[in-house]
Amino acid sequence: MYVSIYKSPIGNMKIEAEGQDIVKIKFISKSETNENPNEATLNCKRQLEEYFSGKRKVFDIKYKFTGTDFQKAVWKELAKIPYGETVSYKYIAERIGRSKAVRAVANAIGKNNLGIVVPCHRVIGSNGKLTGFSAETDERTGLELKRELLNLEGIA
Repeated sequence: MYVSIYKSPIGNMKIEAEGQDIVKIKFISKSETNENPNEATLNCKRQLEEYFSGKRKVFDIKYKFTGTDFQKAVWKELAKIPYGETVSYKYIAERIGRSKAVRAVANAIGKNNLGIVVPCHRVIGSNGKLTGFSAETDERTGLELKRELLNLEGIA
């Protein structure tokens, strides 16, 4: 397992790779500092830096999903949400052909291991309200992180 730590403007992030495939990007506490980088984690770190500086809107990273077929279907749909746009959980459920599975979709989104690159922060409630975000840092709650990511992308 290869690991890089990225100190983003809104909290530290851990990037993990198996070979050249990124398998996890998550917010972590400041106390996690162990690194064992490779080309894939360093490339991901560079692209995250570009994202946070406003220079990158689309990621070009090789990644691998680890989950159930249902979760993978949800995550593949998440990956299609354009920068600066939001969709609802219901929209994702409909896109994968499971319109009544909104709660299951929300649960799968909460298990997304590739935060920001697979943009679960762009999913909001059908009423336009921010809803749960499973990430957090020492300084920020999940909803605070989600709000900051959306603000970065120009979504009020």
